[in-house]
Amino acid sequence: MEENKKETAACQPEADEQPAGAAQAEPQAPADREAELIAQLNELDDRYKRMLAEYDNFRKRSGKEREGVFADAFSAAVSLFLPVLDNLERAAQQTCQDAEYQKGVEMMVKQFYEILDKSGVKPLGEVGEDFDPALHNAIMHVEDESLGENKVCEVLLRGFVRGDRVIRHAMVKVAN
Repeated sequence: MEENKKETAACQPEADEQPAGAAQAEPQAPADREAELIAQLNELDDRYKRMLAEYDNFRKRSGKEREGVFADAFSAAVSLFLPVLDNLERAAQQTCQDAEYQKGVEMMVKQFYEILDKSGVKPLGEVGEDFDPALHNAIMHVEDESLGENKVCEVLLRGFVRGDRVIRHAMVKVAN
């Protein structure tokens, strides 16, 4: 009986041994392995480039959003001070018995405009310029052939702009 066990053990393959076909399938030819590695490298390189481009776009988009938020906050702050400037201009237009007082008001208006100019804020609305609905708000309309078509004939409230952003539209009277 022991002989039968030894013979059966000799006939059965060991656990470490593999069939002949399996042993040949495992090692790949060096050319196939190289092609596979090159394909993986190209895929990873492509993913890296896409990630880099995505990050660059994110950085640019974040910068633009940050600039937009700053511009909005700046415009909002300036618009809070504009009624004060309007009142100072009205006070400067009034006749006053005290020349020193009148001069002081005019100096404040001038200083206010200098600060706005240094901040990049420009006034809008001059008599004689073409009416532009993106910049002007037409409050009144007048028929006068001597002024021309769609011309601003009177500025009722000055507007302001910073760059291409309108802070306040100019309120104007338009001819024709």
